[in-house]
Amino acid sequence: MKLNALLGTEFPIIQGGMANIATAPFAAAVSSAGALGLIGAGGMDAHTLRQHIRQCRELTDKPFGVNIMLMNPAAAEMAQVVVEEQVPVVTTGAGSPAPYMDAWKKAGIKVIPVVAAPLLAKRLENYGADAIVAEGTESGGHVGEMTTMALVPQVVDAVNIPVIAAGGIADGRQLLAAFALGACGVQVGTCLLASQECPIHQNYKEAVLGAKGSDTVVTGRIAGTPVRILKNKMAREYVTQEKAGADKMELEKYTLGSLRRAVFEGDTDYGSLMAGQVVGQLHEIRPLRQIFEELMAGYNRQLQALAEETK
Repeated sequence: MKLNALLGTEFPIIQGGMANIATAPFAAAVSSAGALGLIGAGGMDAHTLRQHIRQCRELTDKPFGVNIMLMNPAAAEMAQVVVEEQVPVVTTGAGSPAPYMDAWKKAGIKVIPVVAAPLLAKRLENYGADAIVAEGTESGGHVGEMTTMALVPQVVDAVNIPVIAAGGIADGRQLLAAFALGACGVQVGTCLLASQECPIHQNYKEAVLGAKGSDTVVTGRIAGTPVRILKNKMAREYVTQEKAGADKMELEKYTLGSLRRAVFEGDTDYGSLMAGQVVGQLHEIRPLRQIFEELMAGYNRQLQALAEETK
């Protein structure tokens, strides 16, 4: 089953959680453009999340969902909010959704956890997950160690539910590769930073457009909190201090509030410019609808080209 059939969307594409970026207007714009928009609850409290859900429903009549970072202190309250507000889809990260699964399933919510390892995927299937997002280390934001190419087929082999590929997907060639690995669809985030509708500061967008594929770095690997961002002054100082043995408290001064500085203030020196390795493929600002249509058109062209080559 393709992801669009599972979710009732036009395209087999989910938008990533994108904390502080995926507001109700952005999620609604993604859904209206044919993919599944997600409200990123990271950085919100339960009351704010409820407001965004209601606003999103006013802005689109298409399916949408909520991404909950389970390490959030308000996760339990948010879990109840999505039930009360009848949200159709919930994706999760940074923890186990097991405590909330019964309530979500009884409410008819489709639960799609994000994983970075096959073993966790199997465990979450046993809890009742409807699908799994297998996210490779190429992605922006919080990352694991396995690449998308290695992770997706291993997750596909480990579970009997649909698998969605994430990490390193920005054009039709990568979409085709995801399907070839056994995925039913994809989750994208970095390529949406370069959309007209994305609410990040213009400085952030320009940094994305100007970056090469080698211009990202993972901070926090040694500390156990790996995050992929664009290289800048903050990233370089963080990595230097991390390698020198700085503890988490010392390192936190670099990251505390840094995503908000990037998103809202456009601080490209000390803001956390979360982005994946596909930044090197992004060269212009486009409408969301065009991004999705070109992903699908590129997939179809590449599929046809491969079929011709094998004749």
